Amino acid sequence: MLGCVIHGADDLRVDELPAPSPGPGQALVAVRYGGVCGSDLHYWRHGGVGDFRLREPMVLGHEIVGTVVSYGDGASGPLPGTAVAVHPATPCGVCPECADGRRNVCRDTRYLGSAARTPHVQGGFSAQVTVPAEQLRALPAGLRLRRAALAEPLSVALHAVLRAGSVAGRHVLVTGAGPIGCLVVAAAKASGAARVTVTDLLPEALSYAALAGADCVVRADDPGDPGWPAEVDVAIEASGVAAGLDTCLRLVRRGGVVVQLGMLPAGRSPFAGNLVVSREIELRGAFRFDGEFDAALALLGAEDRFDSLISAVVPLGGAESAFVLAADRSRSCKVLLDFGA
Repeated sequence: MLGCVIHGADDLRVDELPAPSPGPGQALVAVRYGGVCGSDLHYWRHGGVGDFRLREPMVLGHEIVGTVVSYGDGASGPLPGTAVAVHPATPCGVCPECADGRRNVCRDTRYLGSAARTPHVQGGFSAQVTVPAEQLRALPAGLRLRRAALAEPLSVALHAVLRAGSVAGRHVLVTGAGPIGCLVVAAAKASGAARVTVTDLLPEALSYAALAGADCVVRADDPGDPGWPAEVDVAIEASGVAAGLDTCLRLVRRGGVVVQLGMLPAGRSPFAGNLVVSREIELRGAFRFDGEFDAALALLGAEDRFDSLISAVVPLGGAESAFVLAADRSRSCKVLLDFGA
């Protein structure tokens, strides 16, 4: 079978891989769609993401959906042929974080397509993949695989909104209108936010944020834009740059909450720490997700607006062109690879 493998920075290949067979407790899934994530782009362009560096070739991809093929010994789940989404995380279940109900920050987790550990955890960008059977989720009635491919990034967005506390009736600022930022907009509106303002440097990205439900979009490089709020109740940083965090800290109200969702560059990042002190701002991190995956699938099944965030579907053979497109935010929001084309 064929798979999308990263060998190093700027070295993305469609390689022939051995066909897998499910082991005990595992399910075999025929992958149909895989979403190109920002972390996939970082592995491609920089050979790593944050502090996680490539040390060996790795199959990319953790945003995957497909159909069940078969099960290994002792495994069960949705019937073969059922359309499913794959939860990409396998927490250890025994560390203090897992015991505390925070499996998303498990210190020994395995996550599809991640170089956080060596050997790396191979991802799901291949024609077939084996995963623990308990990670399969049958799609809600009426939800098609194409839209369901957004389940993983939407889960990330829902977790970030949850980390902010209740946003019902509040004004939420989102810095960064990439795919995750746009999904944060949708998640905040679904959670009852009264108003969502989004900032970004690119007008094309802001147009996607508007489609996701933003009430106001603002050019981040235009201090005279009349859309800038005087203050907000909650700010969620989704750009992954220090300037975005600075904007959040300066615009959130005294005693407000800032959630850092975007992965900042490796090493030290400056931030306006004095504001955290003098305004008693609560600065919280948001990393991946856990139970939000089921909520994401339910939300995707209930709202059509998400279709507008999928800007392209590219066959696996054109993987590199798909990555080029996904990296160009002036031309795309979420790009999917099609493994069944």
